[in-house]
Amino acid sequence: MSVGAVAGLILAGYGVWMLATGRAPGPTARAFRCVRDAGYYHLLFGVALALVVIGTGLDRGMVTVFITVPAIVLAGVAVVRFRPRGRRPHEHPGGT
Repeated sequence: MSVGAVAGLILAGYGVWMLATGRAPGPTARAFRCVRDAGYYHLLFGVALALVVIGTGLDRGMVTVFITVPAIVLAGVAVVRFRPRGRRPHEHPGGT
């Protein structure tokens, strides 16, 4: 459980770093249309993962549901709105 929580925090921190600096490592930048999409994707997935781990760890029935449902919504937004799509050819440096 703690490994999952740490992974979620690292993902969220990575997303915040990309949003704050406006930069992303090469492979990440190539996978997304823009750095903003990459930052939000990682931030939302990281927070969702951390929430699922917290909700599961509490093991309190309805509390777990009330924590897990927002996590599913966050992950859904990440997948639908900010998913990796790759850049268009004209957006690559040196492209046409």
